[in-house]
Amino acid sequence: MTLEVFRRKIAAGEPLEGEEMISFMRAQSDAARRILCELNHAYHSPQEVQQLFARLTEQDPDDTFTLFPPFYTDFGRNIHVGKRVFINSCCQFQDQGGVYIGDDCLIGHSVILATLNHHFAPEQRQNLSHAPIRLGRGVWLGARATILPGVTIGDYAVVAAGAVVTKDVSARSIVGGVPAKVLRSIDE
Repeated sequence: MTLEVFRRKIAAGEPLEGEEMISFMRAQSDAARRILCELNHAYHSPQEVQQLFARLTEQDPDDTFTLFPPFYTDFGRNIHVGKRVFINSCCQFQDQGGVYIGDDCLIGHSVILATLNHHFAPEQRQNLSHAPIRLGRGVWLGARATILPGVTIGDYAVVAAGAVVTKDVSARSIVGGVPAKVLRSIDE
């Protein structure tokens, strides 16, 4: 298994199953943890944080990108960030299925973005399904919000602190609760 083959499987929506896939994902997780240990266990200037994030994602973030460590991920190579993105401390991204963060997004403390899920059937429990998470422009995720696989959050939407988002969120909506429900829309 190579990263390119993995990415093709993700893009095609194929399930993540089998010993070769599990071994590959564990090796990728180990590589991510090495970079995260460097990122999370010493002070780094904002530019050094950007450089470490670039190593983790294999993509150069825009100069306007800001991340406050510690940060956690078990993959890293399927995180895509726009311009003027701010990620606060203690966030956890499970990004194998793809995390796409639009321009001007604010991500609060301890937010979880989870793109993977295990099967319910016991004989299939080790296999994984995946779906991307997409944040539109100007989205604000409050502290400790959790976004589940396959969710798209529309432009300028707000997710309240502690919410668990299981379904798509319309643009300019404010959602909260477990599971998250629309509380109101943002006035134009």
